[in-house]
Amino acid sequence: MKEAGFIEGLNVAVEYRYGEGQLDRFPALASDLVRRQVAVLVASGGPTGVLAAKQASTTIPIVFSIGSDPVEIGLVASLNRPGGNITGVYQFTAGLEAKRLGLLQEMVPKARTIAVLLNPNYAPAENQLRDVQEAATRLGVQLVVVRANTEEEFNAAFSTIVQQKAGALLVCASPFFNSRRQQLVLLATRHALPAMYEWRDFAAAGGLMSYGTSLADAYRQTGVYAGRILKG
Repeated sequence: MKEAGFIEGLNVAVEYRYGEGQLDRFPALASDLVRRQVAVLVASGGPTGVLAAKQASTTIPIVFSIGSDPVEIGLVASLNRPGGNITGVYQFTAGLEAKRLGLLQEMVPKARTIAVLLNPNYAPAENQLRDVQEAATRLGVQLVVVRANTEEEFNAAFSTIVQQKAGALLVCASPFFNSRRQQLVLLATRHALPAMYEWRDFAAAGGLMSYGTSLADAYRQTGVYAGRILKG
């Protein structure tokens, strides 16, 4: 936004709202920003927040940055012509699970059983599961699927993975998992599990490997769109 001529505290004010991992808070947060008559709504943190923004206003411009397919979840009509008051950046994260599984299997070829950690509260979870199951069939590996949507469930999930003697771990894309990446990396390390993640931030935190687009570039492009909208 600075490149578009907007500097926070000088000629633009930014109102921040955080769901803090609680998806049911998004509708109230979006409605609060609409009541404040903001010039543009920037929504990220997964499809729940963006869909809440869409529900809250049909007139305020909305810019999203999400990893879910925006057409598939009913956010926009198409990628090239989104329509309505919504535009944004598709990070293409949830759709890369099959590729991540394949790369992980190449890295740990002796692992005939691979664990898959899913967030059941993440909208694309079922599609992610379908993709990894299809990929596992092609690769000839067995899957141990575990689910967690709170920090308290992580220990139980890893206990199941160890009990099932999985030789590697695929942590599926999820904004919640990204917000808890340090904890997940530590758990994988503690249990000596080679693990694949979505963002390089996991690898920077000590994780083995990641495969995905650039999160920093995605958010930068979000700011570019917001700046264009503010300029009219």
